[in-house]
Amino acid sequence: MYKLLLKLTLAAIAVLPLFVVQVIGAALGIFAYVGSKQYRSLFRPQYEAVTKSHHLPLQIWSAAAASGQLFSDSLWIWRNPKKALSLVEIQDWDLVEAAINGGHGLVMLTPHLGGFEIIPRVLAQHFPATILYRPSRQEWLNEVVEEGRAYPNMHFVPTNLNGVRQMTRALTRGEAIGILPDQVPSGGEGVWVPFFGRLAYTTPLPARLANRNNTPVVMFTAKRKGLGKGWLMQAKRLEPLSEDSTLAAAELNVAIENAILVAPNQFIWAYNRYKHPSGAELPPSN
Repeated sequence: MYKLLLKLTLAAIAVLPLFVVQVIGAALGIFAYVGSKQYRSLFRPQYEAVTKSHHLPLQIWSAAAASGQLFSDSLWIWRNPKKALSLVEIQDWDLVEAAINGGHGLVMLTPHLGGFEIIPRVLAQHFPATILYRPSRQEWLNEVVEEGRAYPNMHFVPTNLNGVRQMTRALTRGEAIGILPDQVPSGGEGVWVPFFGRLAYTTPLPARLANRNNTPVVMFTAKRKGLGKGWLMQAKRLEPLSEDSTLAAAELNVAIENAILVAPNQFIWAYNRYKHPSGAELPPSN
């Protein structure tokens, strides 16, 4: 039933203009914020703390609307990849070409911000990309998501040992790999380091993969430009990450923070970035 409903929703989204889809997404984002105490309890403290510490205006309703648009953008991009690609303004592409032409592959980092789903599709126009993703516990949802995300030159692998091996092989071939660096890793796979002033369980995997063969690491963002106007895609090549896992994860979080501050209202603030995953050691006491 859920699978059929989601497929019908995706089919409906496919025929709607991006403008309309983003209006619907904004309305759903505000509805989620107003209607769910649990959603607000995650969203507001995280968003409010960052705006306060960086002296940014507190725009709760704009950020709540943008959170809904993050998901509506993703669904529309899945169903309309060619249209979506035509709506991307790409900056810093020479930086990306220089990185991939070095012959050591490319570690692509894409936080959950704006139209982040368009980024690997842009790269896949030029070279293969292997993307790490965390499968849902619900098989029907995995099937729908995998079908929606499928795109030529993009290969999705799960967050397990086999997936990491496939990513290592992709880098050996000089290809790109993609990681969502702001996700909380499973217990035993991360370290506790600061993220916007609070300890967050963070993956050191990008550094481990990059340091095997001096692979360049590039942080990408896709900032929403306005209703129906597409996205501004920007790239920043990071300095080589430390060989030490804890230091590397801390460096990674600084880079993620800088990426989020490009468009702070467009980040996924309702995600519990500070949770303690099962099996992880307790965070160090202050």
